[in-house]
Amino acid sequence: MLPSNGGETEKQSWRWFPSSLLGRVLLLTLLAMASAQIISSAAWIATFRAQQVEGLVATTRNLAQSAAATAQFFNSLPLEYRHIVLDQLRDMGGTRFFVSLNDKRINMAPLPDTERKRLVTEEVETVLRKRLGNGINLYVDFVDPADLRILNTELPLDALPQSWAHYALTLEPLNPPVLVTQIEVAESEWLYLAAALPAPYVSLEEEGIPGQQILFLMVMIAILFPVLAWLIRQQTRPLRKLARAARDLPLEDDQPPLVEKGSAEILAVTRSFNTMRRRLQSYISDRNQLFRAISHDLKTPITRLRLRVDLIDDDGMRERLEADLQELELLAKNALQSMKDTDIHENAEAVDVERMLSGMAEAYQGDGPDRVTVQGHCRPYRGKPLALKRCLGNLVDNAVKYGDKAMVRIEDMAGQLVIHVEDEGPGVSEHQLSRIFEPYYRLDKNQHQGFGLGLGISRNIAQSHGGELEISNRTAGGLHVKLILPRH
Repeated sequence: MLPSNGGETEKQSWRWFPSSLLGRVLLLTLLAMASAQIISSAAWIATFRAQQVEGLVATTRNLAQSAAATAQFFNSLPLEYRHIVLDQLRDMGGTRFFVSLNDKRINMAPLPDTERKRLVTEEVETVLRKRLGNGINLYVDFVDPADLRILNTELPLDALPQSWAHYALTLEPLNPPVLVTQIEVAESEWLYLAAALPAPYVSLEEEGIPGQQILFLMVMIAILFPVLAWLIRQQTRPLRKLARAARDLPLEDDQPPLVEKGSAEILAVTRSFNTMRRRLQSYISDRNQLFRAISHDLKTPITRLRLRVDLIDDDGMRERLEADLQELELLAKNALQSMKDTDIHENAEAVDVERMLSGMAEAYQGDGPDRVTVQGHCRPYRGKPLALKRCLGNLVDNAVKYGDKAMVRIEDMAGQLVIHVEDEGPGVSEHQLSRIFEPYYRLDKNQHQGFGLGLGISRNIAQSHGGELEISNRTAGGLHVKLILPRH
């Protein structure tokens, strides 16, 4: 049966998934670590941001309290003393705010609106209105230091003396935003207060994942993955040896059993494999003795019958009996040969399949140059050479016998070797396709060549290599045989 499209689609969808146990464990470990790290980092970042917002609001609340106290202090001063106090503050330096009295409210480009900025400005306005009264004319916003304007002349920050404003309004190299509060204390008189956000709350933007979290994750992966890969490789080494032994299946008596070591599960599998190998050795030995005995026992009565047939005077009867004896002998030989050729005691080795097929094509050159054609190339395939030769020989012989010529095409892929054998014969009906692998079933009852064992033997050999033999009719006429041999 040909594989369905659904199965092929499912295989393609899982092609990205590693096939080895080591790759799968490492991939699943990476996914588990990434998921755990993402969840823990998300929880940590949410807590960290909440703490940052809480600290930022508390800090700006203190700034607002100081601004309100400063505003109340200036309101309590006589008008003629206010500028004197401002000059003294500028000369002394070191104050938390840059303070000035302006004739108007200075317009500046504010920072973009964010959730943190909204919370902070609302908190400052609430504190100031609570201390100074709800009826005051108030303006609160955050300004970038580069866009800050000071005094009635709207000078930039860099135009002022260092002692006047830089101590209160700069925090190099952090360059935090500046909280600007402008309060109308009298007509055409605005109290201007500016202060930089103190460290560590120097940003109104929500920060991403901190660099130390990413560094911690990378360091953990860099340390854990090599150790985990080494441990898994050590644990799966017995499995690799078991896979090689199962693939080659050495059944000679002089071959030692696999060493039983590893985890409890691997130990149990290895012990079961050694037990299976001993049973197969015993089975093959008993079967070989059985067929040797059958071969010996059949030869004796067949020989006696031949001698007795020679004593028959009736020529017609003697010829019919000789034909029956000859057919009986051929049946016995073919049955014994089929058991021998599909035997599993043969050891696996590198087989040059391309050269093997080219040799088969050369054997048919006497019947015509195009009787057997071979296309494609392939790497050596690890298998049982005599069995593979028998399998391919049966397929080519059938194509030539029933389809006049054999067109062989080799398709070598990463995971499997596929050999297509096509002929130009009449093809096979659907009813015959379902029975074509049955022993002694022949498509043409009128032909007396062969006993219908070839395709069954070929399929058994393919299956013993972990592969399959598929047969279908060609659209252009003839039979298409597809031999699939997996590469281990």
